[in-house]
Amino acid sequence: MEVKIIVGDITKLGSEVECIVNAANESLLGGGGVDGAIHFAAGPLLLEECRTLHGCKPGEAKSTKAYNLVNQKYIIHTVGPRYYDNPNPPKTLEACYLNSLKLADELGCKSIAFPSISTGIFGYPIKDAAKVCAKAINSYNPKNIEVVYMCLLSKYGEEYKSYKECFDKYKN
Repeated sequence: MEVKIIVGDITKLGSEVECIVNAANESLLGGGGVDGAIHFAAGPLLLEECRTLHGCKPGEAKSTKAYNLVNQKYIIHTVGPRYYDNPNPPKTLEACYLNSLKLADELGCKSIAFPSISTGIFGYPIKDAAKVCAKAINSYNPKNIEVVYMCLLSKYGEEYKSYKECFDKYKN
């Protein structure tokens, strides 16, 4: 499984990415950051389907159709840990990545794109989150997934540097 770090808007990826991951809140009904951007881009039918899922616990993952994100087939919603409130943030964050990968595999996806989960309003330190992410993704043994994209906002700054260093360090 190949890992590619890319920079851009996760809602505007090309058709080479079958599935994107939403860093959601527990309600799955939209919010700020990546969650809000995905709900806005996917349109109101996403909200309707999310209502039927009855929320999501931290570390779990649930899927929906991608609706107006015409290049993707699915959105996988996962709830990362609130860093200062979660009793074991690394374990919960690892579960987000692994459960999302497992669900994408079950859906038959060959590619998946992740944002940096929990590093925004949920307060997870970027360097620590990048380490958990890289270890989790590199430990996963895929059935269908061939490419994992880490979709970051900028090539400059701590986020890109941290993820690049960790994926280089924890390669299989």
